[in-house]
Amino acid sequence: MTDERPIVCRCVCVCFACLCAIGNGVVCGGTLDASDAGYITSPGYPLEYPPHQNCQWVITAPEPSQRIVLNFNPHFELERLDCRYDFIEIRDGGSDTAELLGKHCSNIAPPAIISSGTALHIKFVSDYAHQGAGFSLRYEIFKTGSEFCFRNFTSPSGVIESPGFPDKYPHNLECSYIIITPPHMDVTLTFLTFDLENDPLLSGEGDCKYDWLDVWDGLPQVGPLIGRYCGTKIPPEIKSLSGLLSLSFHTDMAVAKDGFSARYNMTHKQVSDPFHCSTAFGLESGKISDDQISASSSFYDGRWSPRQARLNNIDNAWTPSEDSTKEYIQVDLHFLKVLTGISTQGAVSKETQKSYYVTTFKLEVSTNGEDWMTYRYSKNPKMFHANTDPSEVVLNRIPQPVLARFVRIRPQSWKNGIALRFELYGCQIIDAPCSEMQGLLSGLLPDAQISASSARDMLWSPGNARLVASHSGWFPGPAQPLAGEEWLQVDLGVPKTVRGIITQGARGGEGTSSTDNRAFVRKYRVAHSLDGKDWGFVMDSKTSLPKIFEGNTHYDTPELRRFEETLAQFVRIYPERWSPAGIGMRVEILGCDVPVWGHLEMSLF
Repeated sequence: MTDERPIVCRCVCVCFACLCAIGNGVVCGGTLDASDAGYITSPGYPLEYPPHQNCQWVITAPEPSQRIVLNFNPHFELERLDCRYDFIEIRDGGSDTAELLGKHCSNIAPPAIISSGTALHIKFVSDYAHQGAGFSLRYEIFKTGSEFCFRNFTSPSGVIESPGFPDKYPHNLECSYIIITPPHMDVTLTFLTFDLENDPLLSGEGDCKYDWLDVWDGLPQVGPLIGRYCGTKIPPEIKSLSGLLSLSFHTDMAVAKDGFSARYNMTHKQVSDPFHCSTAFGLESGKISDDQISASSSFYDGRWSPRQARLNNIDNAWTPSEDSTKEYIQVDLHFLKVLTGISTQGAVSKETQKSYYVTTFKLEVSTNGEDWMTYRYSKNPKMFHANTDPSEVVLNRIPQPVLARFVRIRPQSWKNGIALRFELYGCQIIDAPCSEMQGLLSGLLPDAQISASSARDMLWSPGNARLVASHSGWFPGPAQPLAGEEWLQVDLGVPKTVRGIITQGARGGEGTSSTDNRAFVRKYRVAHSLDGKDWGFVMDSKTSLPKIFEGNTHYDTPELRRFEETLAQFVRIYPERWSPAGIGMRVEILGCDVPVWGHLEMSLF
């Protein structure tokens, strides 16, 4: 198999990025007053910045005693190569001859930068090739505590606190805290205290209008959002699927509260082989919080709410406002998980002693809570047979386990009325041996390491091919591509043991409802390489030919495919068959670090 260099549509991408910059009002340079806190971004951020940029900003503070602080968004990507070609440069003064505070590139955001006087000079330069997502920074007058507004945590355990804690937090904050785990480690975040301003008229999780804390499974604005929290209710215990957990703290200019304190702990990942994927997710135990359970409606008297739908709960169950096949109960698992089973019960009313139970139901799944798929088996919607009395626990195994974050049960028939208690079973993807996510979902793998044979335009570029996290996906350039001609490539940075691939379809960007852009790949081949030049395919042991993998049947629902452990730094996916809307992909690579003896063997070779 010969080497093929990726086609990068520089002309189209550059024009699109320039239009993006103009359309969003991003100015390449200027003079700014730090008394009004604001943002500076590279043109087009978070899409690729254009080439041939030389942007210069001067930020000043109005009072002689004031200093300026810069905090960078963790989603930071400039061309590497020792900062010779693309870089951002910060100087401690109002000119390009002032003392250099730092010159930065690569994909590690700089720490907080504080001026010694009343001015900072910022210069952003890009050359003619190899663009990245760029940078975004917030500037403001330095206040005590604001230098702790951006921190990375790599120690096995630690405490994360809002600026100034236990005193009230400052106004106008945009803080980011990132917990980065080493390989084979899990991280758990437990909140100790929590008090952020909220709107008393808004009561649901995520209904935060003034101050809030976002928790991301990956880099902020890149990985999936786990939850948005405010008020005084302590958030549930949170674990990371991707190995990177981020917190984004926003405050407005008005009321300030006491803030938050949280402790994180890293523990060694427990992996068993043979591997069993049948763990209860936590409805019965309470591990799944009340806020994670919702429903289309509830019975009016408040005694049959979604929180009462826990398996073996002794106080009634969930009942909708009316018995209808349109009603459903829903669980947000917070992370993409493998769903393998569902147990159900009915209930006996504590008030009337009458029995109610569901006899059949359908299952719906989603990765984002917006795009739903009815679970199918043998091409038809699967009808699950449930209970024959109100107390018996009936377990339904999922014939073909499905990947989902959001799960809905939609009753189809019932006795006397709908009443449901239930539990969900399965596992996390990373629980299986050598199944760590390699950085597409989390954002740890930069856009520069994701390439393709072609791309339709910037909205559908290879950098948008991140599993779940992306709002669009990768679409190749040709309107009528040929089977096996287009490809999506991931450079893992170093050789890894690759064990599997998760694929997902692609959809239109924010606010797009058209089905034209809801595309997916039905079948594909997988190629691998150690140097990006010499390639081989994952083979089918039965035919001794390149294996044709079954892909997706829906644009939102991911599919996991495992194969024999393969040593590779570069992985390519070649679509062979696809949906009527065309080729559309989002992906994640599963694998693990190469053992030390493997590195030694390669070096000797």
